[in-house]
Amino acid sequence: MAELKEKLFSEFAPVSTEEWMAKITADLKGVPFEKKLVWKTGEGFNVNPFYRAEDIEGLKTTESLPGEFPFVRGTKKDNDWKVRQNIEVCCFKGANEKALDLLTKGVTSLGFIIKADEVNEENIATLLEGICPASVELNFKTCNCKTEKLIGILADYFKGKGVDAEKCYGSVNYDAFKKPLVKGKENNEWVEGAAAVLKAGQALPNYRVLAVNAFLFNNAGAYISQELGYALAWGNELMAKLTEAGFTADEVAKKIKFNFGISSNYFMEIAKFRAARWLWAEIVAAYKPACECACKMVAHAQTSEWNMTVYDAHVNLLRSQTEAMSAALAGVDSITVRPFDKIYQTPDDFSERIARNQQLLLKEECHLDKVVDPSAGSYYVEVLTNSLADVAWKLFLEVEEKGGFSVAVNAGEIQNAVNASNVARKKAVATRREILLGSNQYPNFTEVAADKIQEKGSCCCGGGHCGEATIPALDFSRGASEFEALRMATEKSGKTPKVFMLTIGNLAMRLARSQFSANFFACAGYKIIDNLGFDTVEAGVEAAVKAGAEVVVLCSSDDEYAEFAPAAYKALAGRAEFVVAGAPACADDLKAQGIDQFVNVKSNVLETLKAFNAKLGIA
Repeated sequence: MAELKEKLFSEFAPVSTEEWMAKITADLKGVPFEKKLVWKTGEGFNVNPFYRAEDIEGLKTTESLPGEFPFVRGTKKDNDWKVRQNIEVCCFKGANEKALDLLTKGVTSLGFIIKADEVNEENIATLLEGICPASVELNFKTCNCKTEKLIGILADYFKGKGVDAEKCYGSVNYDAFKKPLVKGKENNEWVEGAAAVLKAGQALPNYRVLAVNAFLFNNAGAYISQELGYALAWGNELMAKLTEAGFTADEVAKKIKFNFGISSNYFMEIAKFRAARWLWAEIVAAYKPACECACKMVAHAQTSEWNMTVYDAHVNLLRSQTEAMSAALAGVDSITVRPFDKIYQTPDDFSERIARNQQLLLKEECHLDKVVDPSAGSYYVEVLTNSLADVAWKLFLEVEEKGGFSVAVNAGEIQNAVNASNVARKKAVATRREILLGSNQYPNFTEVAADKIQEKGSCCCGGGHCGEATIPALDFSRGASEFEALRMATEKSGKTPKVFMLTIGNLAMRLARSQFSANFFACAGYKIIDNLGFDTVEAGVEAAVKAGAEVVVLCSSDDEYAEFAPAAYKALAGRAEFVVAGAPACADDLKAQGIDQFVNVKSNVLETLKAFNAKLGIA
């Protein structure tokens, strides 16, 4: 049969990169390739529009196999992951009942968030009644001050139940840097507490008790390279200080768990997790552990909060679905999908069920757990993995040169860097270079949201004794928060400003510009009055005044604005705000006649709408 095999596509001659570039350059008709087609990411490197086999020649990431050092393709030879759901424990009996119910619905990892003053033997026994610790991954989070006690209670509970601790897997979240990152308070004495927790954790051999909560950076708007670089510096700080305190490299590394966030940057997130395993393996290897298995990263991933929105909240489902896909394809150990309504209310049974089923869909319907590292060999993903690793490694080295993660975080340097990224990304949202559907683009015109927002509770330690901040803390305001505040102001004002589309002239241009302008002003919660078109600007102005419009937007073509805009402006005579949709060549002439308000693709949507709110008397 061998002689019957044919080489497919053999009749097609290979096309070189130079030939592709020549064709692309010709099609661009003089527009620079770099300007038009190269994506300038926020990660510190550019992304080309296409990649070829020659781009991955010599890359080390293409040589390893799943389960092999440096684990870029995964720490195991399958792609199964734990489906995790967290439970905020208010009533221990109720939380136990909920946990037992979840275990019948596809959940294979439970996370319990417990208030510090409720950590005791009786409550933990109630919480875990009927749950086999050897059959499900159990994760616990409480205040750092009670972590050591909680570990001891768990060890005693397992022993009392006759459960082999070697068969129990899970984590207890001791976050050495929560105080400076979240509360803005220095923590220079963390080593002693971490050492005590690490020592206590020896009673639970397969529990990870030291957390690297990199999702904090993600939720604060950090770029992916920052989340990765700072996570590595955080993990290395734990390794360095605790080995200096007398623990072996194996003892420390095998107790660290990385908790990452996942943004909607689909392929970049896949690359992030691949690069994370690779770089962490190299860091741990430098400490010369006795077992290579100590170099394996245990990574939990949870969908982002930064890009979640209050308005059009069901779009959060789409965001979290692609995020979960990224993490699943990248081979993480467990995933939490945040319910779509988490940011404005306590998630209900429906939103929690949908969040669970999003992961079950990826497993049972898409079978993503059946293929290990499916992105391996992709020219694009391999280049992204190496590019991201390079930038994150440089950031890691910068932190180390400044004295390490602890020094940088207690000085507020890392918080300042992440907060600067938050500001930069919000500016991108304001100018629509970063899209959040339902908030800064294609809003639901009729939606109101004020009534559905619930007040947030206090922190797990009960609040009230966190003290005053002495250094910058991370800013966890979301990307859509300023647009939401803008629209909420309109809702609470009791006013519903009317924006009238005065459409006239060129049919295609007036339709396109009226649609653009309608989406633009609806982001502030204004009522849009669209029209099919008018024969004269005077007729349009008369209809706008009759409709009670506070804003009139002239929608036509650039060529016609020189005639229509002055006529409409004169006919309106100050009875409403007058706006021209577009950036016509005659803009300077129009400004000379007093027409100074334009909306177009280069507008800062947020600042423009804030200005209109002020003009319309909306605080």
